[in-house]
Amino acid sequence: MRQEVDRCSKAVELATEGKSVAIICSGDPGIYAMAGLVFEIAKMREESVGVDCRSPAQSIDIEVVPGIPALSACASRLGAPLMHDFASISLSDLLTPWKTIVKRLEAASAADFVIVIYNPKSKGRPDNINKAREIILNYRPEETPVGIVQAASRENEKATVTDLKSMLHCEIDMQSTVIVGNSQTFVWNNRMVTPRGYGGKYKLDMD
Repeated sequence: MRQEVDRCSKAVELATEGKSVAIICSGDPGIYAMAGLVFEIAKMREESVGVDCRSPAQSIDIEVVPGIPALSACASRLGAPLMHDFASISLSDLLTPWKTIVKRLEAASAADFVIVIYNPKSKGRPDNINKAREIILNYRPEETPVGIVQAASRENEKATVTDLKSMLHCEIDMQSTVIVGNSQTFVWNNRMVTPRGYGGKYKLDMD
């Protein structure tokens, strides 16, 4: 953590020397990860040395290999909470001003999105998840389902289904992803489900 620029800069440097280089990160490299930074650094490098990025012979070739993002891994452990529109918001204010994060939380809550919260809590900002919960409670009842998954797809994985009222009694850390349901999300057999809307349009035949 906090060495992302050094890693990506070194990778671009080695690639310009003709080497094949891989940047490894958890989840999907294009979601809160390293792919964007590699492109930014490569673009700045080409602009600084006058490289024609339209020429494959002069530009480095960047391939983004998709992975399983945390929100997908966590959703699979919780049931089916992301079956309708959702918004993903990071509570880390290291790179994004807190005022901007607040605006996004308010907008997503008011629009009834399912909300996926990344980076909910750390030693340096233990209260951001509390503040986020208070914002969401302005738009949603305490009974709204909430899922918390720690270390998704790892050996120490833990999944918890709770609600807005009780979520702060659960363990939440930097390895956690928090999913807050919308007005239609329900809990069945300790699994979170957000209906896609089929029941309102079609007869769901149980025979």
